[in-house]
Amino acid sequence: MGLVDPVQDDYTVPWPPNRPLTRDDLDRIPDDGHRYELIDGALIMTPAPSPLHQTVVVNLLLRLAAACPPDLKVLVAPLDVALSADSVIQPDVLVARREDFTERDLPKPPLLAVEVLSPSTKRVDLMLKWSRLEAAGCPAYWVVDPDTPSLIAWEMRDGAYAQVAKVTGDEVARLEVPFAVTVVPADLTS
Repeated sequence: MGLVDPVQDDYTVPWPPNRPLTRDDLDRIPDDGHRYELIDGALIMTPAPSPLHQTVVVNLLLRLAAACPPDLKVLVAPLDVALSADSVIQPDVLVARREDFTERDLPKPPLLAVEVLSPSTKRVDLMLKWSRLEAAGCPAYWVVDPDTPSLIAWEMRDGAYAQVAKVTGDEVARLEVPFAVTVVPADLTS
């Protein structure tokens, strides 16, 4: 039994390896149960979330849905948000105008994007997604750390994100964008 020579192997990727990836490349990836995102042409694969992560997502969804006005919609991943041809992300929770959705995706920045941090996604969520959503003009971005528990919220001010809340445990965040809602991080984890 010989070793497999990777150069001679029949496996090929569905895109040329010498350029940034696009939405068209992302569409050619077979549905293998993984969550794939593109940020500035770089492919990011995210593992399945933990039960605590999912608990926070569901509790946040319920909190936001209860306060959501009828012209807006609250959804959870997986749902493609196409920020540009080379950046397609899937926020854990998002809020957008109902009229902005297509049958396929949300082809513009949401009004609110929320990421629930996990060890494998923390850097991507706090740096890459934060900067990409800011550049795209997303009005509000929140991150929830279920391990602390804590919430940090930013809102767009003069073309850049400004931190508007940073709360932990039983502290209350009173947020106004995209609509008035209160969030207590400790309540999201149970």
